[in-house]
Amino acid sequence: MKTTVLILTTLFAMSMQAQDQKPQVPQISVTGEGKVKVTPDQAIINVGFQNSGKDAKEVKALNDEVVDKVIKFLKKTGISASDYKTNNVSLYKNYDYEKKKYNFQANQSLTITLKDLSKYDELMMGLNDTGVNSISGVEFKSSKMEDYEREARKKAILNAKQKAGDYVSVLGQKVGKALLITDNSQPAYYPQPMYKGNMVAMAADGAAERETLAVGELEITTNVSVTFALE
Repeated sequence: MKTTVLILTTLFAMSMQAQDQKPQVPQISVTGEGKVKVTPDQAIINVGFQNSGKDAKEVKALNDEVVDKVIKFLKKTGISASDYKTNNVSLYKNYDYEKKKYNFQANQSLTITLKDLSKYDELMMGLNDTGVNSISGVEFKSSKMEDYEREARKKAILNAKQKAGDYVSVLGQKVGKALLITDNSQPAYYPQPMYKGNMVAMAADGAAERETLAVGELEITTNVSVTFALE
């Protein structure tokens, strides 16, 4: 009986060992990149304004007046209420070391999504008239960003498969199914023009007919690592 158990145990161990020693599937690992260049059709604009004075209620009232003018102007321009929002509101006491006295400063900023770039100049000049005195950022985007990102992913996989094919073609082998796909893409960042300072100078030449906006191109990039089986 003991001999039978020993034989069965030995056979089981040999079977497991044989399974562990199964030959590995030949494979190749490569990276792929997909790029799509698009022309932006939207702009996200960050604007702000500030007022200062001796009385907190006074400077807050001045800021509230500007907010009211800005919102009325945006409505008049045809920008939907869902396309603008308040980002930051602050009211604080500030000490002037030169004059050796305190004053209050009120700040507020808004983000506006402009979906019709032909209205850019009209929007900027109108905002200046309402009391907005700074632009802290202009970011260009596409309304079809998700579609272009999907296209970039597909191009990345095709690029990886082509690379793998180039490597193994001289060996008389073929690229099989994908065994592992890893997305190595970094969060998208698109360098944008940044403007800071007073907008009055812009308004001074506002009547002249000229091109004032260069949207350029957005480059959407996807990077992947793919391991393929070889046939």
